[in-house]
Amino acid sequence: MSASVAWDLDFWGKHRRSTEFARANLLATEWARRAVISTLVSNVAASYFELRTLDLQLEIARRTLATRQESFELTRTLSDGGAGTMLDVRQAEQLVAVAAEEMSDFERRIQQQENFISTLLGNNPGPIARGMKLTEQPHLPEVPLGIPSQLLERRPDIRAAEAQLMAANAQIGVARAAYFPRISLTGQSGFLSSAVSSLFTGPAGFWSFGGSLAQPIFAGGKIKSGVRLSEARKQELVLAYQQTIQQAFRGVSDSLVGYQKNREFRQHQEELVLAAQGAAQLSELRYRGGATSYLEVLTNETNAFNAELGLAQAQLNELVSLVEIYRNLGGGWEA
Repeated sequence: MSASVAWDLDFWGKHRRSTEFARANLLATEWARRAVISTLVSNVAASYFELRTLDLQLEIARRTLATRQESFELTRTLSDGGAGTMLDVRQAEQLVAVAAEEMSDFERRIQQQENFISTLLGNNPGPIARGMKLTEQPHLPEVPLGIPSQLLERRPDIRAAEAQLMAANAQIGVARAAYFPRISLTGQSGFLSSAVSSLFTGPAGFWSFGGSLAQPIFAGGKIKSGVRLSEARKQELVLAYQQTIQQAFRGVSDSLVGYQKNREFRQHQEELVLAAQGAAQLSELRYRGGATSYLEVLTNETNAFNAELGLAQAQLNELVSLVEIYRNLGGGWEA
């Protein structure tokens, strides 16, 4: 009874490079998965902040509606008593209608935003549990100075591009190894065949395998074309890797500038709200004292309402900028 066992000798590194290629591809896939997770976390955070902004804007609209309804009743009473005009009543009605209209719109947007977040979380559309209010969300007052650029190395997209480049480099080795034959070491009854010893014998342009197998070195340019294709693919991925790094630096720069300017804008918006609210209160007092028409109240009330809604949006933009910094740094600025 005889036994025969065969092994492929990896003289030319084909199998080793194929293994490197497979591992690098697997690593690229893993980093791509992490990039998706990082993006999902950022999207959920930004969407939740937007939901809390809509909640705050709805609260502003409700409070404003209640105040304007009281003002409307007062205006109608003054008109009935001869101290006001029907024009004043109609203008007060406009303020009430605008606030009620905004309330309905915010309620619609809140439900749609809840459905969107539920979908991001892989759930059926439905309500989202609330935490702290938008104005109570914890975050550092300022992004720390001296953030090292090395943090970008952990970005999933950069690591994925790096792994793809490694895979392409290994693929070149696989393609080049195709120039060389596959060598089989055959053990039969414990004896080594003459395949290896006759490796470099045979006519020019052929590799002989124990006289039973021959492989041409050149196969009509197919192998050479395969090597060139692999090298071109590597160059393509080198450029993609460089572009990914450049985009990473640009993203960090944009998010840092965005956070700084959104923070400044929010501070100015707070000043605007205080000024608009003061003007609205004064115009209300002037109207009740008979020193002005309700048109002045209408104008200043509208300005104050819009300023408060704008402040809520500015607070959202500031928080979203922090989310962008987190995403662009590959998970925040903690080393």
